[in-house]
Amino acid sequence: MASNPVPRPVELRLEPEKRDSDTFVRATGRITSSTAATFENTLRDLVSNNKRIVLDLTGVDYIDSSGLGSLVAVYMHASRTKCELELANAKTRIRDLFSRSGLASVFSKVQEAGEHHDELFGMTPN
Repeated sequence: MASNPVPRPVELRLEPEKRDSDTFVRATGRITSSTAATFENTLRDLVSNNKRIVLDLTGVDYIDSSGLGSLVAVYMHASRTKCELELANAKTRIRDLFSRSGLASVFSKVQEAGEHHDELFGMTPN
């Protein structure tokens, strides 16, 4: 057994904050096959109760194919329920994932809208 075990990365934490008629969700960790269901269920519940959600991805350092599928499912659910979903502060590697997966065109509009909210989170995109 190692005397200095390597710390495991935070799996996923979602912190919703209601501001006026909007809900801001700060995501931290990784959106993977082990967290995708929690991610999707939490955001679907928020989408059902709001007209606009801004998802801050500053603290998200990795999304796998399951996480990407969950993000697409949430986006589709938001579109059907007329809830505006915006992504903010996605890191370069996350934006590259959108591009490589062919989803850049879907999320580019969402990301551009989210960029206007960087100051609300007190952060800048990487």
